[in-house]
Amino acid sequence: MSQEKLQILKMVQEGKVTADEALKLIEALESSDAGAAIPKTSAQWLRVRVTDSKTAKPKVNVNLPIGLLSVVTKFVKMEDMGGINLNEIIRQIKEGARGKIVDVQDEDEGVHVEVVIE
Repeated sequence: MSQEKLQILKMVQEGKVTADEALKLIEALESSDAGAAIPKTSAQWLRVRVTDSKTAKPKVNVNLPIGLLSVVTKFVKMEDMGGINLNEIIRQIKEGARGKIVDVQDEDEGVHVEVVIE
């Protein structure tokens, strides 16, 4: 079983997605064009960290296999990304970017956002 499918099953087990959502993710992953948007790369993970600037406590901690990125983009509304350009992140991954690609400190909201490709 692929790493991506195992990650989807783990998300179901943890209650992060429903069985129906998992089925849609797996079907999209298995479709012939699902992997075409993001080429094979040495990068394995897209990690998103949002922390409270005042307390340094994590608010969001997402670890997404690169192989699922093209599938997830079908379910994410761009206006929900809080100003982060997902298409730009995908472009950087395709070009082989590694390390921290987003580092934003929002003083008004009191959050620090980091996006890392590993």
